[in-house]
Amino acid sequence: MSHSSSSPGLPASPRPVTGRIDIHPRGFGFLGVQPSTPGEVLSAFIPPPELSPFLADDVVSATVSQGADGRWSASGLSLLQRTRDQVYGEVVLRKGAPHLRIDKEVANTDWPLDAAGSEIQPGDAVVARVAEGKVVLLYKLEPGADRSIARVIARHGLRRDFAPEVLEVARAAQAQPHALGARRDLRSLPTVTVDAPSTRDIDDAISVLPAGADGALRLLVSIADVAEFVTEGTVLDQAARERATSVYLAGHVLPMLPEELSAHWLSLVPHEERLCLTVELRIDAEGRVTAADVYESIIRSWARLNYDEVADFLDRGIVSQAMEPVRDVMPWFRAAAARLAVARSGRGGIEMSREEARFTFNLETGQVSGIENVRPTSAHKMIERFMVAANEAIGEWMLTRGLPALYRVQDEPDPQRVADLAAFAQHSGFAAGFGGRLTPLALGAFDRQISGCSAEPALRSVLRRSLGPARYTVVPSGHFGLAARWYLHFTSPIRRYADLAVHRVLKQYLRGRRDFSHQDPAVEQLAVHINARARAASRAEQDRDRVLEARLMATHVGKTYLGRITRVKPFGLIVQLDDMLVEGVLPVDALPGGPFQPDARETSLVGPGSTFTIGMPLQVKVSSTDELLGRIEFTMGR
Repeated sequence: MSHSSSSPGLPASPRPVTGRIDIHPRGFGFLGVQPSTPGEVLSAFIPPPELSPFLADDVVSATVSQGADGRWSASGLSLLQRTRDQVYGEVVLRKGAPHLRIDKEVANTDWPLDAAGSEIQPGDAVVARVAEGKVVLLYKLEPGADRSIARVIARHGLRRDFAPEVLEVARAAQAQPHALGARRDLRSLPTVTVDAPSTRDIDDAISVLPAGADGALRLLVSIADVAEFVTEGTVLDQAARERATSVYLAGHVLPMLPEELSAHWLSLVPHEERLCLTVELRIDAEGRVTAADVYESIIRSWARLNYDEVADFLDRGIVSQAMEPVRDVMPWFRAAAARLAVARSGRGGIEMSREEARFTFNLETGQVSGIENVRPTSAHKMIERFMVAANEAIGEWMLTRGLPALYRVQDEPDPQRVADLAAFAQHSGFAAGFGGRLTPLALGAFDRQISGCSAEPALRSVLRRSLGPARYTVVPSGHFGLAARWYLHFTSPIRRYADLAVHRVLKQYLRGRRDFSHQDPAVEQLAVHINARARAASRAEQDRDRVLEARLMATHVGKTYLGRITRVKPFGLIVQLDDMLVEGVLPVDALPGGPFQPDARETSLVGPGSTFTIGMPLQVKVSSTDELLGRIEFTMGR
């Protein structure tokens, strides 16, 4: 739980600290203490009575003291900073007065509710604003609405709606025409977009110029010029910056920009003129990108294609009706993707497109109806290669010109994580043999080993955890997983603020600005904000998935599945099912032959006569589900 600088066996004396509150659904909490000495991690238990005036993520001052058993506890909590301003809950009456029973992961007690003149009944689901010692009603959910979405949105500090003044600025932006001006005119160039049929915010379009006598072709990646329409510092820009990213909760999208812009005026819809920023890559016959040019352009998409029809062309040569206008250039897209793939495999790293679980919904009721595993097609891989090549080229282009950018970096994993990954591979029947260090080429070789095997989804989730998260920063360094010297995000400015910020700097440079600050502190400040919002978005997406998985698996209680241990926790094993990509908990007390204790690295649960280790295949039976907590529990199958 905690590490401290006190002598072994002697409890440390009580001391004042600052920390962030984490609330457990069972009513107690933990104070994550900001380390005062490097390497120190301290998590102090907060008993329920101490916790009641506070919300999850509150920053507080407190006194922590260490018990004889070495565990820390916190008391005397005092609020320093509250970032949370909205909560979800259900109305209850206490002594006749309305209170809000707040989401159990956010508060451990009911708060007085000011109905702000609205009529409310016990059991109503509402979202409320946090005020001094109470909460004030913002809106009531419609009867029959999916409460879990409102809970996830409020829990992670996301935003559902745009303020009227933001929508007004968005509407005014639509009055600005997509005019040629001094831009490069690409309207006569065969240009396509490739997306899922449901995608409405189309950021990227591709064109290709066939190879000439020197064997080099030119790939043009044109990205919606959002910065031309969303002016820095306006209320519209501030709303986008605060959100930092669009959030994709299964069956529900919270866009970074209002729909009038994200799905219409800025989206690269077919047969409409659109302003873009284009990066033109010269790719030689061996897949090397020998030149990159960046310029403002105007395009017209000739065809909107989906992944399945492009995969049909790449795999079987089938030309769909929508593809007819661009059929002559399709083989050159295939050639460009193949060239980039060869160059990338020579560097190592992993493919980023991966098998994903996708929920299906009943069109009439809107209720979740199933879950299917979607494997990336040849078309997904082609578009990924184009986007990665564009992002990399822009990263290098900006770096060589000394421009401050939001670089996307991922560090080399430390030796201990590498050892854990090797152990996991071994228990799954694979030989890793990384040696002391994992290099991008060794990673690429491992990627080839696991590609296409039945254990691939579980192996990939452990692999991603071993590599650790990527982050934004103004200080350029490499992206390990992509084996890229420099990397950033340029290709999705409609749904990621980082890309929009990169576009703005690029456009300023193209228009003559040169007085940029080296590693601008303001850009680093933006990076810290975006990293935090991206983490919240990712946690919200995972919460939503877990709720839907629990809802679905409630109809599968008693069924037996094959799975694989992907994580080990003190309370049990996290098992991922092979054919569903669904994760659940096999509690430690449901394991035969206990008692079990996790080893030091939490890679095994060790008992007197048996050991359960990450990577091990298991047969498990679904024993129970809890939709509210997004939890699925297993017992051992036969």
